Amino acid sequence: MTTTDRPARTVVEPAQPASGPERIFDRAHAAVTVGAVSLVTLMAYQSLAVTTAMPAVAEAIGGLNLYGLAFGAPLATSLIGMAFSGGWTDARGPARPLLAGSALFAAGIVIAGLAPSMAMVAVGRGIQGLGSGQMLVALYVLVARVYPEHLRPRIFAAFAAAWVLPALIGPTISGLIVEHIGWRWVFLSVAGLVPLATMSLRPGLRQLDGGGSGSLRSALLTGRLAWATVAGLSACTLHMAGQSSIVVAALLLGIGGIGVAMSVARLLPSGTFRAAHGLPALVMLRGLAAAAFLGAEVFIPLLLVREHGLSPALAGLVLTISAVTWSFASWLQGRGFLPDRRQRLRIGMTLLTVGIFGTGLLVVAAVPIPLGIALWAFGGLGMGLVYPTLSVLVLSLSTPEEQGRNSSSMQIADALFTTLALALSGTVFAALLTYSNTWPYLAGFALSSSLAAAGIVVAGRIVPRLSR
Repeated sequence: MTTTDRPARTVVEPAQPASGPERIFDRAHAAVTVGAVSLVTLMAYQSLAVTTAMPAVAEAIGGLNLYGLAFGAPLATSLIGMAFSGGWTDARGPARPLLAGSALFAAGIVIAGLAPSMAMVAVGRGIQGLGSGQMLVALYVLVARVYPEHLRPRIFAAFAAAWVLPALIGPTISGLIVEHIGWRWVFLSVAGLVPLATMSLRPGLRQLDGGGSGSLRSALLTGRLAWATVAGLSACTLHMAGQSSIVVAALLLGIGGIGVAMSVARLLPSGTFRAAHGLPALVMLRGLAAAAFLGAEVFIPLLLVREHGLSPALAGLVLTISAVTWSFASWLQGRGFLPDRRQRLRIGMTLLTVGIFGTGLLVVAAVPIPLGIALWAFGGLGMGLVYPTLSVLVLSLSTPEEQGRNSSSMQIADALFTTLALALSGTVFAALLTYSNTWPYLAGFALSSSLAAAGIVVAGRIVPRLSR
């Protein structure tokens, strides 16, 4: 048996030093931890709150046919922000990209909150996506630059735990705001808090400003930013296909498909779509997990409000349940639960598949609503096991010079796979909406379930092949 035929090695958590003096809230790390977790908390609240409020937005200003685009636009534009931030952080460190990203994030929220139409909501959300893309990559590099390896699972678990409070109160608060004040304040209430969170992070960023190496010009002018722009615009083109006549839709699908196909080969590691062993499989799995989860989640409140007659506050409870179970599973993995990471990822993707399929049963009127909501908790458990594990593995396979690019690749896969899934499900949703109240949702859940099931297979390929 050759070394390439040998069973892959068992991957275990790195051992913590025996003395264990360092903590993510000790004097050396506290400022960065508090600021970073605050930003993640605001992004978490915004994500959960908008998902809860969007059915009311569509009812108030119209544009149900643009429902998928309102979620897909920030994901598509985040591709550009991620690619830009990857080069910027490698060249100059994570401080400036993080500050710039937070400013764009806040500006997009304001525009969406003041929007007179669903199209303008999508524009604001797109600007928000540019900022969140920059922030996400910068935060990952921040972790690599500030925290030693044995603390990284803990800080990633803290990021996941930052979803707990928004998960517990965010959807309910969002629903109550929609019902008693108005949907616009779901956006505007967050905008003023972003600068405060950024200011709390600045003392810790001062030591990192200029911490990168290399030329900013050469880091950005590699074609990666241009191809990310092509990918983002192509994904938006795919979204628009569902709003057009058959001839125009076919043309848009062709243009968007060619643009995506040309760009992904230049944005993601070679072998990603073959799920080649090691980094490519990790990136592929990240994209599959993200697309499966969000592709199902964005339609759940709409299904509950529009077809089952629930209030926005009650429909938001499903997001609360899944976010809490996500955080709980992330906490478990941060403490060494299922030390074989490959097994952990397989179990996580299996739980995600069960959660999506079970919640999809809500399209059948006879299925009890509490049962469907309870099954979605399995989706959160699966994501809590998968996401932090992938983050740690990608950093462990990256040299310091590659941390920005590889973190960017993972985030790009996240956004690209998700926006493509939403483009497809949104196009089918808009096309079937006039014919049935069941098939539009069923098509989306079927797509998400298939992506999650594919991830179970890819999870077995995360370990690099051994050379001879």
